[in-house]
Amino acid sequence: MASVVTINIPQHVRLSYIALARRSFSSTSAQHSSSQFHRSDFANQPFTGTYETGLPTSGPLGGASIHGASRLTPKMLKQHLDQFVVGQDRAKKILSVAVYNHYQRIQEIQRQEEEAEELIAQRERRERHPVEDEFPGQQPTIRLGGPPTREFEGRMNSSPLLDTTPLTIEKSNIMLLGPSGVGKTLMAKTLARVLSVPFSMSDCTPFTQAGYIGEDAEVCVHRLLAAANYDVSRAERGIICLDEIDKIATAKVSHGKDVSGEGVQQALLKIIEGTTIQIQAKPERNAPRAGGQSNTYPTHNPLAGSGYTSSSNTSSTQPSKGEVYNVRTDNILFIFSGAFIGLQKVVMDRLSKGSIGFGAPVRSSSSLFYSPSSSSSKPNSHNEPIPILPGSEEEALYKKHLPFFTPTQPAQDQDSSSDPSFPVPEPTYFNPLDLLTPTDLQTYGLIPELIGRIPTTAALSSLSHSLLLRILTEPRSSLTAQYSTLFSLSSIELRFTTPALHVIASNALAMGTGARALRTEMEAILGDAMFEAPGSSVKYVLVTEKVARREEGAVYFGRGQGGRFHALIAQEEGDWEEKVRLKREGRRKERRKGGDGSGGIGSFEEWRVKAAAGAAAGAG
Repeated sequence: MASVVTINIPQHVRLSYIALARRSFSSTSAQHSSSQFHRSDFANQPFTGTYETGLPTSGPLGGASIHGASRLTPKMLKQHLDQFVVGQDRAKKILSVAVYNHYQRIQEIQRQEEEAEELIAQRERRERHPVEDEFPGQQPTIRLGGPPTREFEGRMNSSPLLDTTPLTIEKSNIMLLGPSGVGKTLMAKTLARVLSVPFSMSDCTPFTQAGYIGEDAEVCVHRLLAAANYDVSRAERGIICLDEIDKIATAKVSHGKDVSGEGVQQALLKIIEGTTIQIQAKPERNAPRAGGQSNTYPTHNPLAGSGYTSSSNTSSTQPSKGEVYNVRTDNILFIFSGAFIGLQKVVMDRLSKGSIGFGAPVRSSSSLFYSPSSSSSKPNSHNEPIPILPGSEEEALYKKHLPFFTPTQPAQDQDSSSDPSFPVPEPTYFNPLDLLTPTDLQTYGLIPELIGRIPTTAALSSLSHSLLLRILTEPRSSLTAQYSTLFSLSSIELRFTTPALHVIASNALAMGTGARALRTEMEAILGDAMFEAPGSSVKYVLVTEKVARREEGAVYFGRGQGGRFHALIAQEEGDWEEKVRLKREGRRKERRKGGDGSGGIGSFEEWRVKAAAGAAAGAG
């Protein structure tokens, strides 16, 4: 019989073995569980085994933007401007790109700030709990104070200086130039309604140098802060539009210190470049005083039954008096606009200096302002802008100074110009301000330091007859829609005939004040109608060609005379179509005569050849 050997195992060894067996069994069962997986189980699979937040992936979307699809694009901004501003395509493209880049800069700055805040928060968590986040249950390593090791000293001495500052995208301020009434201010105000950044507009006319009577240049930043509801972080990423920038040009003849010209330009330098401005909040003039008294005044206005309250619930958002805000202007985009009267002559004088020499044509500085289609040497009548024709001097200048310029080809058959189903592309008109250089602005009166801070310029051209006609009818807030709505509030229907619109556009073009002249014409034509029609039996008001020519007053129709109203409109439109048809046939006959060589001019080249032949004959 075999002897049994008894082994005595200590109690603590037995307990340790049992605990080890339980831990091994629990880990094995967890590893083979169908509902739990570890990243090491998929190490040999054809996809990423690790993932780090905030870093780009190497998959199909590796090259995509970390912000995702942009909510705004330059094309979207231009399409929005097209609904309110007619023409000026080049200026709208430049302004849309500038605003879009500013919008992208703001998003990138926000992303960098959020990333920096996340790194700071992560560093603080690790300083409080060094290994608790990654290895729960572990104790941190305690290092006693002592001298650093040689390896650490060598690494510190051999490593170069590293700058971990992220890439900074600088802003590009923009300047809009053009005559009065072409849409400079309208474009800026239109973009302000669709952007999610604060926007303010200031006039440079009352600006003076600090310490003199007038407004300081820092007022524009104060208005931006007020537009941001005194939120400094939003105001520091807004857009400031400074209108009438040409009014602060350096005075040609000054009998003392130029405090409203060069002094204002020097004050704007640091604001545009980037500085910190301290703004002390001031309560509005109409804000209620302390004690809860509101400025309520009695009124006899028939449209309001009670008193007029000048301050509403918005007074609660006003800052307290004496509160100081520090606003940085590094990321504020500045848009400048001005008419710059006389700057065209400066540009043309510069271009005319190189017109004298062997084989070079001699021309005056104002020769390019004349229409090439006119047989005489008198200026272009009715302020009509000059289209850029193929082979002309204007086209040569544009190709020399403007990148990638391609003129609009003139339509061979202009007979379809009155047919809306065959739209004729608007030609590119000659504008000397398109050929502007920083030297011209310095000659006009702007200091070089200010010009260097405005790298982008966009020139707006004068409005032609066709553009004024489109302004009357096409925009969402067109004048015809405005006055029709105004009459409809009194239950009156207002209509304009096509020849009347053409006459209104022609009269406005002769005034030379741009699109603002259209409202002047409308007020002069509809002044009596707006006085007589409301509250009377008039239900229809018609503006015909004779009314637009000031030969008679507006035609009134009462209730039940809608048939006569529409019949008169049809007759007027029929006469206009017949007139257009006759003019079309006359143009065709002239074109046939020009093709037969009987004296007609079929193209710009033929006109230039005949003009040169006539000049030679006159000299002989």
